[in-house]
Amino acid sequence: PLTLGEVRMLVELFYLPYHHGPLAQHLLEHFRWLRANSLSVGVPATASDACGGTQWRGRAQSFQLLCAQACRLHSRFVSTAGRVLLYDLHPYLWDIRNMLLAASAFVLWLGCQNITAPILLGSDAEPWARRGGLFGELQALLPVGNSSDLFYHPPPLFPSSQLYLLRPLQPLDKVGVAWPVLHALTRHTVLCCCPETELAEQGELQLSSAALADRLLGSFLSLSPEYTFVLEDEDGPCGYAVGALCAEGFLQQRDSSWLPALRHKYPRDLCAASPALGQDVLEEALLFFHAEPPAVPLSVLRRFPSLVQLGTAPRVLDVGASRSLAICLLSALRANGSRGVFCQVSDGDRQQLSFYSKLG
Repeated sequence: PLTLGEVRMLVELFYLPYHHGPLAQHLLEHFRWLRANSLSVGVPATASDACGGTQWRGRAQSFQLLCAQACRLHSRFVSTAGRVLLYDLHPYLWDIRNMLLAASAFVLWLGCQNITAPILLGSDAEPWARRGGLFGELQALLPVGNSSDLFYHPPPLFPSSQLYLLRPLQPLDKVGVAWPVLHALTRHTVLCCCPETELAEQGELQLSSAALADRLLGSFLSLSPEYTFVLEDEDGPCGYAVGALCAEGFLQQRDSSWLPALRHKYPRDLCAASPALGQDVLEEALLFFHAEPPAVPLSVLRRFPSLVQLGTAPRVLDVGASRSLAICLLSALRANGSRGVFCQVSDGDRQQLSFYSKLG
């Protein structure tokens, strides 16, 4: 059963619409302070700045701990509460869990940035323009603010106790984590294309998985790794969100330097030497690498200057986790001045079209 501490935490998260219990107050105080003082982390550590950076990281760690406790409370509540109580209170706790996933990852992202200019954060909206309670105040503190309501979803009919972790891809683990994350996500796509009887050829499976990972995310990891977020569940990586702040420069660099390197890595005749395992996936990747990429109209780039791409593994059934991914990526882009985003999807890619449609 829930412990007394967990019941107290539940009450403090949902105290009164504009008056919060101690736990919720600590969450808001930490988040406001971390947002306002994030520049102290990006400045090179000098004698005067080092103390500020240490204090920032200490409060960031406290904020992460509180977020983790609240997310764990959601999982415990789903596992232990009676059905009537669960369906009455779950929508509120699910909302808070999703917002804290995004807020926690955004604070982690702030700590990874070498900030050289003031971060552009969302302006405070009038109280009646946003939802009340802790959810509304946390949402207002994220750079996207009320834009989060673009991704409104009702709570799932069947609550899940699955625990999720959302975090940025950190500079030090780019090599050690990025590619395993991608292969874990893309391997499932390759396996879906291949009969189980053909799975003995692991070399070809890895080749197809690597080509798919390069096609989907290779350019972002090479040219814009600072806007990469990873979603994990208890079984490992299960989602990603990537972006490029200046899409125009990103696409020019992709076409002039990244694509030529990939064409050399994956020659046109690679499929001829490869068995049938994952050949459809490999052919699609080769076609992408060797085809002339479609031009993005200048009118689109002027109105929506940033490029984004998101995806989750099929096992992620909770759309709230996907929503947190989107909000976190958009917050990071907005914090650095982006005023709009777009994504590129092939009209034949049913999986991606379905994902974005469900996301809203």
